[in-house]
Amino acid sequence: MSFVLGMVFWVLGIRGHIPQFGDYHPVRAGSPVAINGGAVMGVLAAAAAALSVFALALWATVWLAIRLI
Repeated sequence: MSFVLGMVFWVLGIRGHIPQFGDYHPVRAGSPVAINGGAVMGVLAAAAAALSVFALALWATVWLAIRLI
């Protein structure tokens, strides 16, 4: 499966942006990663927006199906 996915990425031209097995470097243990609070809120806002768009599309599909019946 990963071979097929790799080939699709290679065909699309984004293969060079994905690290290969030897490109990973070890990270020191105990080095904390600081995450900005604004970034977390941005991710939550994007997830809420995507969920609301999905719910609206589902509602519109059902509404249209009921109207056509």
